[in-house]
Amino acid sequence: MPTTPDPRPLVGEPLALDLLNTRWMREGEVQDLLTDVDGLGVWLAANGLDGGYFPDTRMLSHVLQARDALKAAVDGSLREGAPLVDAVLRNGRVLVSLTAEGPRELPELSNPSWGPAWLAARNYLELLDTAPDRIRRCAHEACILHFYDTSRNGTRRWCSMAACGNRAKASRHYTRVKES
Repeated sequence: MPTTPDPRPLVGEPLALDLLNTRWMREGEVQDLLTDVDGLGVWLAANGLDGGYFPDTRMLSHVLQARDALKAAVDGSLREGAPLVDAVLRNGRVLVSLTAEGPRELPELSNPSWGPAWLAARNYLELLDTAPDRIRRCAHEACILHFYDTSRNGTRRWCSMAACGNRAKASRHYTRVKES
């Protein structure tokens, strides 16, 4: 698997949002981790999926399809995004069983190359079921990152207070000083 470090500014979000965050802004330019199979390998490793899935061009194509579908659903509307997310979800299903350890859910996939894409789409459904109002896009106008708001009162606005939050504060301060 790749030894390349993950270059993204925000990692560790739920799988669906982490997939969206494979595109980010740096100095006014959109960066994209998923331009090749190596980038896919970095994303798989960052999400603990590198043990069961081996990146190839087919998997990359499926993951890009899932990212586009999730973007349509999250940044657009569920009406617009639902058919696209469903197109990804049609490539797998959940097999539910009872084991000695308790209930178990395993994905059954039409092809293993759909695994990461399907898991991301499935994760989005779980987030919608849990707290859809906590799925957010960063409030900074120049940021395209997404996060799941886990703050107690649900008022998080920035992907990172140290980055986007600080830039917004600095911008407001500059505006106040300039107007004075």
